[in-house]
Amino acid sequence: MLSSIIDAFKVPELRKKILFTLAILALYRFGAYVPVPGIPFHDFATSFQDTGVAMTMLDLFTGGALSNFSVFSLGIMPYITASIIMQLMQGVIPAVGRWAREGDSGRRKITQVTRYLTLGLGLINAIGYLLLFQSPAYGVSFSNDVPVWLTNVVIVFTLVVGTAFIMWMGELITQRGIGNGMSLIIFVSIVSRVPSAIFSSINLTSDLGMGIAITALILVVVLACIPAIIYVERAQRRIPVNYAKRVQGRKVMGGQSTYIPLKVNAAGVIPIIFASCLIYFPAQLAAIFNVDWLTTVADACSTGWINWILTVVLIVFFAYFYTSMVFNPQETADNIKKQGGFIPGVRPGSATVQYIKDVINRITLPGGIFIAIIAVVPTIIFFFTDNQLIQSFGGTSILIMIGVALDTMSKVESQLKMHNYNGFFK
Repeated sequence: MLSSIIDAFKVPELRKKILFTLAILALYRFGAYVPVPGIPFHDFATSFQDTGVAMTMLDLFTGGALSNFSVFSLGIMPYITASIIMQLMQGVIPAVGRWAREGDSGRRKITQVTRYLTLGLGLINAIGYLLLFQSPAYGVSFSNDVPVWLTNVVIVFTLVVGTAFIMWMGELITQRGIGNGMSLIIFVSIVSRVPSAIFSSINLTSDLGMGIAITALILVVVLACIPAIIYVERAQRRIPVNYAKRVQGRKVMGGQSTYIPLKVNAAGVIPIIFASCLIYFPAQLAAIFNVDWLTTVADACSTGWINWILTVVLIVFFAYFYTSMVFNPQETADNIKKQGGFIPGVRPGSATVQYIKDVINRITLPGGIFIAIIAVVPTIIFFFTDNQLIQSFGGTSILIMIGVALDTMSKVESQLKMHNYNGFFK
């Protein structure tokens, strides 16, 4: 591992990408502590401590930016929500579906619409947070030296610009850095909350020794689960493909055997991120409208048995949905047929398409259930123990962190092997 990291910095091109990525992420973390103009920082931080579970989870995904009411308070959630909407629209609106099949030009159109949709959602969220924090629940009051309407405009404008800036930084990382920018931003947000959660776990009980022992036990369990999660994340179902021999002049073509690697968890961390965004969407609505019954619904969706059931169902659903979006059995079967290949024991054409679909359905279900269980079990434990470390370092957080780390390491490894260096994976 250490030698691979050293090798990565030996390659000039790769070193620039890594340093660029780290610089952008450092800028993102800096912005999480820059308060919005006009906000009484200390008074707001004190009032936020008594917030509900839903707001606490939203704060987790912003890396503490929401509890600071910083310029990045909206976090990456508007962009993720916009991405979910555009993914769903591909199967509902024919024009969007055609864009997805047009290649680079179509993807640029989808990206552009996603950006505008992100700004629209960011504007709605910004107004909602402003109204919420001005309500009696938080009681944030502004200085009388500046007209209230002007302060409100500045705050909303700053939050929307912050969302646009986060979106821009994520795209910069994806284009010029290493890994998926949006996923790395979520990764950094979650990791940044772990140190404070560890101290909170240690001080949860009056007995300091007991607090240290409980915290150490949680960390040991987390470390023990990581290999199992990595094993499932990298697990594959390999479909064998044979190519018939063809004679062209004096050359013999084909006659080789290969395989189609189908990942057990082909969707990666996307189902967890999408499910989390939808589950905490009522919390965003509650922040916008500040209605008691809506706040109750948001808290119910954020914790308890309703949250557990919704998490499992949505993760499994998005595992199937996203896998169907990224892998096309019809296209794969056509490519095999064009190249003179066949799956042993399966007829070419529609039979091959159906066989690939059946294999995908069989392996996606256990993969989806596995990540759903890993995401839900720590949440159940937190519900009964109220240990902040389990909440911050729970199943969802671990799966996101491991998934993003593996994806980033894979991209670094591909760059290393291009320059004849050994990668991270053997």
